[in-house]
Amino acid sequence: MISLLDYGAGNVRSVRNAIQALGFSVTDITCPDDILRAERLIFPGVGAFGAAMERLQRLGYVEPLKEYLAANRPFFGICIGLQVLFDGSEESPGVAGLGFIPGHIRRFDVGSLSVPHMGWNDVRLARESPLFANYRDEKLYFVHSYCAAPTPENAEWQLAFTDYGAPFLSAVQRGNIAAVQFHPEKSGAVGLQLLRQFLAGENTTKPITNSLQQTHFAKRIIACLDVRTNDAGDLVVTKGDQYDVRELGEVRNLGKPVELAQRYYDEGADEITFLNITAFRDFPLADQPMLEVLRRTSERVFVPLTIGGGIRAFTDASGKSYSALDVADEYFRSGADKISIGSDAVATAENYLECGNGDGSSAIEQIARVYGNQAVVISIDPRRVYVNSPDDTRHHTVATTTPGPHGEGYCWFQCTIKGGREGRDVDAVELAWICEQLGAGEILLNSIDRDGTGAGFDLELIGAVSQAVTIPVIASSGAGQVKHFSEVFAATGVEAALAAGIFHRREVPIAAVKTHLREQGIETRV
Repeated sequence: MISLLDYGAGNVRSVRNAIQALGFSVTDITCPDDILRAERLIFPGVGAFGAAMERLQRLGYVEPLKEYLAANRPFFGICIGLQVLFDGSEESPGVAGLGFIPGHIRRFDVGSLSVPHMGWNDVRLARESPLFANYRDEKLYFVHSYCAAPTPENAEWQLAFTDYGAPFLSAVQRGNIAAVQFHPEKSGAVGLQLLRQFLAGENTTKPITNSLQQTHFAKRIIACLDVRTNDAGDLVVTKGDQYDVRELGEVRNLGKPVELAQRYYDEGADEITFLNITAFRDFPLADQPMLEVLRRTSERVFVPLTIGGGIRAFTDASGKSYSALDVADEYFRSGADKISIGSDAVATAENYLECGNGDGSSAIEQIARVYGNQAVVISIDPRRVYVNSPDDTRHHTVATTTPGPHGEGYCWFQCTIKGGREGRDVDAVELAWICEQLGAGEILLNSIDRDGTGAGFDLELIGAVSQAVTIPVIASSGAGQVKHFSEVFAATGVEAALAAGIFHRREVPIAAVKTHLREQGIETRV
């Protein structure tokens, strides 16, 4: 009996779908006694250490888990499922872990590298294990801000290491108990194979073929799907130029969302982002078509899925109120791995600028507190505002190589809301910085000026924002050729680049982008 410990924090749908895609049946843990009845137990999770332990305590799962582990019964932990095996974590001081592995989980201290460690990296095996019997130096998907350091006290547990500034434990195992920091259910075919090894109870090992002296973090290529209803009421993928999605009076229809997402997964996209731009976002929990898109996509696409559009507090037509966390819960349960917040983040930043701090009530703070910083992406939609001198505005300016309409040599990047239709007195640099302080884990940086132009990413905008934050930045808007991807990575050091129209129309294949990047000496996932 394969049992899944769904403790209510993080997207476990993808793990369940991966197990079923591999041909195995799975049952959910619904009460403490189910843990002791399990034959093979999987503990997945994305979230904050303290929130995870609090839920385990509240559900009465802690003592049965300790008993199960003490009996050396088959156990496989994923991400938080690895971290809770330790004594505790800096993420949640004073909160005890399961105390099965000596040591504390520490926040990354990696100098100039971005935190969270978000993306694809290798693992370096320390010894043989059935889990890695078929592993061949392939990249796996990580997303975490805290990690387990190898120490003499946990030496007997050390199975694999990954380098991100310094080596950390990416896999542990002793006897029948194993756990990994990466997400096999989000790591494509290689991750599914590793999960199969555990599910099948595979006990044979092969000699270590892992020849890596150091692991290498890869730049991510992300496919973005703008999803909305067309005039006939069908849910379609569309694309705009400067955010105008209509052509000859009709909404551009570039395909069906689930089928396109499947295509991009097959073509090697490292992540898929859905931006929900339909009117349903006024009442996001009533948006059953978009929730169904997530559910169906997560059944066949085993890389990370991000959803944006309408993630905020709202009151429905009957007068019932929902928090942003209520909305996020439903999207995570439907298959999302990360939540993208747009217009609501601008309003939050305006309040922060007025009050000088956050009060804990924003969507960013609520979601990060439960699901962890890595689950919150801030989508910024700025446009250029030209000025003659930095003294002409309070906002962060750059000296631009593309002067304004009247020869202005400087510009600042004004944040917009409502799909670019309304500008606000907040600039992209301060918005990104404020959102990081409130708990966001990643920035999706668009550009209204470059959107749909094919002229390349706005390097001045991207450079300004990436220098202002320590969290990962995704460059978006303007890609038209493969060289634009290598340019943005070389010029700004961002962790990821996103495109939509050129992928939808097959003008630039994802494989061509990755081939070009490798030719330029830029690490990618093959």
